Amino acid sequence: MPDTLAYILTFIFGSIVGSFLNVCIHRIPEGKSIIFPPSSCPNCGKPIAFYHNIPIISYIMLLGRCRNCKSLISQRYPVVELLTALFSVTLSKRFGISAEYFIYFAFTASLIVITFIDLKYQIIPDVISLPGIVIGLLVSYFLPQGILNSVIGTLTGGGSLFLIAAGYQLVTGREGMGGGDIKLLAMIGAFLGWQGVIVTIFTGSFAGAVVGSLLMLAKGKDSKYAIPFGPFLAIGAVVALFFGETIINWYIMGIWLR
Repeated sequence: MPDTLAYILTFIFGSIVGSFLNVCIHRIPEGKSIIFPPSSCPNCGKPIAFYHNIPIISYIMLLGRCRNCKSLISQRYPVVELLTALFSVTLSKRFGISAEYFIYFAFTASLIVITFIDLKYQIIPDVISLPGIVIGLLVSYFLPQGILNSVIGTLTGGGSLFLIAAGYQLVTGREGMGGGDIKLLAMIGAFLGWQGVIVTIFTGSFAGAVVGSLLMLAKGKDSKYAIPFGPFLAIGAVVALFFGETIINWYIMGIWLR
């Protein structure tokens, strides 16, 4: 298949999946079915016709408003669709149309859902992370790190954050990290192995520290200001997926040069 055609098809596929991810982001926190009923306007409740539910395009054609009640549609919808489509194209460029492409696409799709739910509700649903751990371990046979690395990554990911959370609570007397973050990093370890966990922790922690510091300076909040850590772990996982091996090699090379 020519590269251009593959990119077009994977972009379309990703945008369609992104539309479904929006349903998950909206309904999972509310405990609703992600299958039934069909998509409807959150404001007026009227069903959305299929020709008004074309990913990205419909939002532009409708000028970001519901066709029936004219209420504003959240910009999250086209953002998620476009983001998922771009990940789909990037993964196809990196892995081709292969088992790795579909596995890592499902992985990044779950990270997108977790990120947007955590940003709005500050929760990471177990219905995503726990099955994600099991699926990551099962499919690790088809991934470069192999089954053993995946098992170690799961234990390292979940165990490291558990120890950090327990230590923080012991020292400060308050909870600084939720159980959802622990399960998320265990899921990341299942898909990326223990090396991916290391890159995820350092990258996610660095990004979280930078953003958290800027927010506290801008809003004048103290150290108790709650910032969801899930999105930063997701960012770290994406960095680990695409650049983890390069980062680790640079680090090892730096040690040898010393």
